[in-house]
Amino acid sequence: MAGKKAEQALVDRWRDILALHARTQCELDRVLHRHGLCGSDFEVMDVLAADPCGFRVQEISERVHLSQSALSRLIARLETDALVARAMCQEDRRGVRVTLTEKGRALHGQVLPVQRAVLTRMLAD
Repeated sequence: MAGKKAEQALVDRWRDILALHARTQCELDRVLHRHGLCGSDFEVMDVLAADPCGFRVQEISERVHLSQSALSRLIARLETDALVARAMCQEDRRGVRVTLTEKGRALHGQVLPVQRAVLTRMLAD
């Protein structure tokens, strides 16, 4: 009996985490949409903002929760919007390095406080 209660408590906690994530992601998407972005767009831009030299696509995929194909499509969309630039890696010609453009860096700086405010509102205890 105690084992079943403990197990149900874990399931309930897991579902609470999923619900919090879904609510937070929906709120992020809602407010970021005003700036022409979705939550995943901002996450990639936020990773890229950490280093002006950018990151290899593989390094980005290790930091965001997207499949390789979804990440490639997202980067292509951001590149079309002139928010990121792609170039061959100097250290490995098979790899692609992605950086924020000046336009991307400016938009990231504008949207960063908006994203952080949502996280604060949704995740603060």
